[in-house]
Amino acid sequence: MKLMRVGKPGQERPALLDKDGKVRDLSAHVSDIGGRHISPEGLAEIAAIDPSSLPVIEGERIGACVAGTGKFICIGLNYSDHAAESGMAVPPEPVIFMKATSAICGPNDTVLIPRGSEKTDWEVELGVVIGKTAKYVSEADALDYVAGYCVSHDVSERAFQTERSGQWTKGKSCDTFGPIGPWLVTKDEVPDPQALSMWLTVNGEKMQDGSSQTMVYNVAFLVSYLSQFMSLHPGDVISTGTPPGVGMGMKPPRYLKTGDVVELGIQGLGNQRQVFAADA
Repeated sequence: MKLMRVGKPGQERPALLDKDGKVRDLSAHVSDIGGRHISPEGLAEIAAIDPSSLPVIEGERIGACVAGTGKFICIGLNYSDHAAESGMAVPPEPVIFMKATSAICGPNDTVLIPRGSEKTDWEVELGVVIGKTAKYVSEADALDYVAGYCVSHDVSERAFQTERSGQWTKGKSCDTFGPIGPWLVTKDEVPDPQALSMWLTVNGEKMQDGSSQTMVYNVAFLVSYLSQFMSLHPGDVISTGTPPGVGMGMKPPRYLKTGDVVELGIQGLGNQRQVFAADA
C-alpha cells in the first residue's frame, strides 16, 4: 500500500493511493497515518478496505507521510563514496544524530533557507518508518518492526553543521529541513530495501544518482543497532544516509539559493519537488 496524508499544514487527513493513481480518503476508517494504524494489525485492517469504496480526493496538498513522529534519527556517512567526497573516513560504527521533528514538512512544500545560511545543501535518503516498538531486537528480526519506507530529504546547512562547533543537529534541524513522503510505502511492496535506485536534481541538473545497494550499514542492521541504545516507537523515522553528489563535495562546493528547485526520488517510493526560499 501507498499511504499518505493530505490537506493544509496541521489539518492533514489520512489517505491512500490506489492502483490507478487516485488519492482515496481514509478518514472514515483511521484517525491518521501513525500510531497503531501503522502496526502490523493496523496495516492489515487498512489493507482489508476496498479502495474503490473510499471517496476520491483531488487537488490537495500532500503532507508528511506519517504523523506522530517522536524521533527523527539520521545516519551519517553511510555510503563509502559519500564519506570520501566529504573527506571523512567510513565510521567503524554508524554515526547517529537527530533531526528535530519540527523540521518535518510535506514532500513538495517550500523549503526555507535559514537566516545567515550560506551553505544549504541537499541529500536524498531512504527513510525507514517504524511500525511497532523495537527494543534490543536482532538483525534477523529487525524488519518485522518496520512499517514501510519513504523518500527523505535530509536538507543540511553545512556551516551550521561543521563550522559552528558541537553536534551536527543544529545544521540539520532548521524549519522545513525534513521533507518526507509523498507516501509511506508498506514493506510488502519493497521486497529488498537494499536495491533501490535514488536520484536528485537541482534546477534540472542531475546531482545524485545512486542506490541503497551501496550502503555501508543496511536497514536491518540499523534498526537492530539503534534499538540497542533506545526504544524505537511507531512513527519514528530513520533517515539512512545519502549517496555521493552533495554540494559540499563538489569542487568548488555548490550550495542552494533562493529560487532553486530541487527534485528527488527513490525507485517505487515516489518523488519530491521543492522550491527554496529565504526564511523571513
